[in-house]
Amino acid sequence: MIRDKRRIDPVTLQLRAADSGAPEQTQTGAAGHGSPGGAPAAGSTAPQSELAERTADLQRLKAEYDNYRKRVQRDRLAVREIAVANVLAGLLPVLDAIDRAREHGDLDPGLRAVADALETQLATLGLQEVGAPGEPFDPTHHEAISYQRSDEVDRPTCTTVLRRGYRVGEHLLRPAQVTVSEPPDREEAHTSAVT
Repeated sequence: MIRDKRRIDPVTLQLRAADSGAPEQTQTGAAGHGSPGGAPAAGSTAPQSELAERTADLQRLKAEYDNYRKRVQRDRLAVREIAVANVLAGLLPVLDAIDRAREHGDLDPGLRAVADALETQLATLGLQEVGAPGEPFDPTHHEAISYQRSDEVDRPTCTTVLRRGYRVGEHLLRPAQVTVSEPPDREEAHTSAVT
């Protein structure tokens, strides 16, 4: 029970008469659904249903926020991976120049130290080489420049790497250019054995 003890009536803005002993009651219980003591009636289920509704709303809101936070985190990681991949793709010509200099023996000790430091730092960013002699040919990671048959292999195999390929995580920056050797066809091998 709420009692209004203000001296000025808020509606008429007039000075109220002297207190007659029984204070004026302006509001009862919760939305007028109460007993004289202000407590809710025993059979009232409105507060429980309202509480359940508010609880469900809060749970939905929390689930939406959690999903939003996870989506933002995934997007941040994806943007970071794309940015790193773009920077590393821009440095691939530098790595190619270093590889050509190594093949020709043109690396002096100072340039060799710089090249080694560059390759180490790029590896810490997740740059990995693709393509090595002897590994099975995979058209999703290798680009076949030439093709030959050989008795020394039992499946399509990379025999020579002409230009190294690179990837970052699962993202392929550039396929490796390779020479592929494949075993001779069985019919072809059988025909040459008969003649």
